[in-house]
Amino acid sequence: MEQTQRAFSAIVGDDPSLRATLARAALVAPTMTPVLVTGESGTGKELLARGLHALGPQPNGPFVAVNCGALPRELAESELFGHERGSFTGAGARRPGWFEEASGGTLVLDEIGELPLDLQPKLLRVLESGRLRRIGGTGEIGVRARIVAMTLRNLEGEVQRRTFRPDLYYRLAGICLRLPPLRERRADIPKLAQHFLTEIAAEVGPRQLDSGALAALSAADWPGNVRELRNVIRRAAILARGHPDGRIAADALELPPEPGPFRLADAPAHGPAPIPVPAPIPDDAIRLDGRTFDEIEREVFSWALRRNAGSRRRAARALAVARSTFCDKVRRYSL
Repeated sequence: MEQTQRAFSAIVGDDPSLRATLARAALVAPTMTPVLVTGESGTGKELLARGLHALGPQPNGPFVAVNCGALPRELAESELFGHERGSFTGAGARRPGWFEEASGGTLVLDEIGELPLDLQPKLLRVLESGRLRRIGGTGEIGVRARIVAMTLRNLEGEVQRRTFRPDLYYRLAGICLRLPPLRERRADIPKLAQHFLTEIAAEVGPRQLDSGALAALSAADWPGNVRELRNVIRRAAILARGHPDGRIAADALELPPEPGPFRLADAPAHGPAPIPVPAPIPDDAIRLDGRTFDEIEREVFSWALRRNAGSRRRAARALAVARSTFCDKVRRYSL
């Protein structure tokens, strides 16, 4: 019991659904069964993965975390499975992939839903056989890594839309662990806030939240979840240096504004389509008529950046897309 508490000590909270998830994680941790961790950005998925590793059958082995959403498509196979020297242009030396690097430990596949469809059967084969072949290789290599897949997407929906292979989904989802968003466990917010204040006390001195600040924190929706709460608390603690007793009031919290919904305005039923204009559209309406898909998509991503003060992280969350995907679109459209 004490070992379990230490393994998950970084995940703070007494919410019943959170504690149930951690209890379930403790039961599966000593096995090699793949685990699928779901939850919104900032809920602590990697902390849970580290706890699973600490309690797992190979706790002294490597812990390798890979963001599948940040993989260039043309290099994804090489990054996962490795390559031999000369196997493709630029392969100047043999390189083991992440599966080999994680062998004897834990491999975390973050944003697994972003993995290219053509790579999914190759990943499935390695999971089922425990063997892989490097690109350009002539023989197979045995690997033994505990697999923890993580996603903020609805993989069951991706399976139905045929953008994620059902056989890979069922293989990864041996055990599903869901981390609840912070808005579903508001009673934990005061405890989390105090935890983060204690964390930063060594840097800035003791700090305390007044009742108004606690009320404001508890009322917020926290789309960035625990990560966003931590950033707000740390910022307020740093900026409270000038206050004589280190007290933090509600007006010192700098809570981020919540992005509002956007609308897509339909084309008129009759009459010629108006000439599209690049000027901002009133009421955040994005008109479809007379515009190409790329023009509409560019406007949507531009809108998200404007509404989130240029923050790509919050803009990606507002559109429910992976941050890596959002950044790719920003580069494509020169936003």
